[in-house]
Amino acid sequence: MKEIESLVTDERGEGAPNPEVRAYRPPRSYTAAYKKRILEEYEQLDRAGKGALLRREGLYNQLISHWRKQRDQGAFEALDRPVGRPKADPRDRELAKLRAEKEKLEAELGKARTVIEVQGKLSALLDQLATSSPADHRGEP
Repeated sequence: MKEIESLVTDERGEGAPNPEVRAYRPPRSYTAAYKKRILEEYEQLDRAGKGALLRREGLYNQLISHWRKQRDQGAFEALDRPVGRPKADPRDRELAKLRAEKEKLEAELGKARTVIEVQGKLSALLDQLATSSPADHRGEP
């Protein structure tokens, strides 16, 4: 089957937009700075100027009302904040790295202390065995 063409030719041979093909236009998004600028400009104009501003910017009255509510509720400040997780402070990363290294070294130190303690006890036991009489080793009184 032949694909639908985006242009339909009329009797003059000129292309006209095909009514079956819809052009997708994603919804617009506005920055907080843009909203603030438009609201300030809108509120300084008379009725005819307001209509001209809305036509020029391609906006609707409903958007202006919504933006006013956002402004009054302090939402613009929230919109100005960057989206996503806040960036990690390099000092925090370095601090976490140093803490992990400290814990690792403390664990190694604990093991070393245990080994030294065992070696000390073993040395004392060997000294005790070396200084004791040979009769003690055979089980004779």
